[in-house]
Amino acid sequence: MTSTLEILRSTRPIEAAASRLALAIARVDAQRGACRLAIPGGSALAVLPHVLKDLPQGTWSRVHLTWVDERCVAASDPDSNRGAWQRLGLPPPAAALPLWADGDVGPEAAVERFGREFARGFAGGLDAALLGLGEDGHVASLFPGHAALGVAGAAVFVADSPKPPPRRMSLTLPVLRATPLAVMMAAGAGKRAALRRVIRREAGLPTTALPHLVIATDIDLEDESDE
Repeated sequence: MTSTLEILRSTRPIEAAASRLALAIARVDAQRGACRLAIPGGSALAVLPHVLKDLPQGTWSRVHLTWVDERCVAASDPDSNRGAWQRLGLPPPAAALPLWADGDVGPEAAVERFGREFARGFAGGLDAALLGLGEDGHVASLFPGHAALGVAGAAVFVADSPKPPPRRMSLTLPVLRATPLAVMMAAGAGKRAALRRVIRREAGLPTTALPHLVIATDIDLEDESDE
C-alpha cells in the first residue's frame, strides 16, 4: 500500500489541523450522509471545537464518534478522554461509542463490547482520525515496541502503558492502518525528536503504518536553537 505524508507548518497548528479535518469530514458526509471519526484526549483534543466551527451546518449531527484510546477509568475521572470531551460542552454527534464505558466489568468485556458495537455501528472502520503525538512516538495507546502493536481486532487492552495511567484501551493498529486519513497534532519543541522520527517513517513507529498522515505542527525542523 502506498502511503503519503503531508505536513502543515503553521504558527497556529490547532486551526490548521481543524481546517484539514473538517474538510475531510464534510467531504465524506457529502458522499455518504455520515462520517466515522475517532478522536484522542490530551492537548490534541483542543482541535475539536475548531473543527465544529469549520463544518457546514448540520454535519456534526451526522458524525459517528469514537476514541482512538481511553484510560480504564470512569468518565468522571480527570484521566478519562471521554470525560474530557464531555467537559468541552460540544453538541452531541449522531452516536458516540466509548472504548471504555462506566458499565464495563473488565478489559476483556470492554474489548468484546467495543468490537461488536464497532462492527455494527461503524461497519468495522473509520473515515478519519485525529491523533496526538507522544514524545516517544506513540499515537493512541500504541507505544513503539509494545506487544499491542501486533494485536488484531478492533480494540486492544494495554495493561502496562509506559505512560501513566497504565491500564488503557486503544484502537488497534489494523484499524488505524485501514483509516483513509489521520490528522496528527505535533506542537511544541518537546515533540521535535518524535516528529523527526515520524517524518523519517521510522520502522516500528505506529505512524509509519498509516496510509495518509497529515501533520499539523509549529515546529521548525530547520531551527536547532532550542536543542
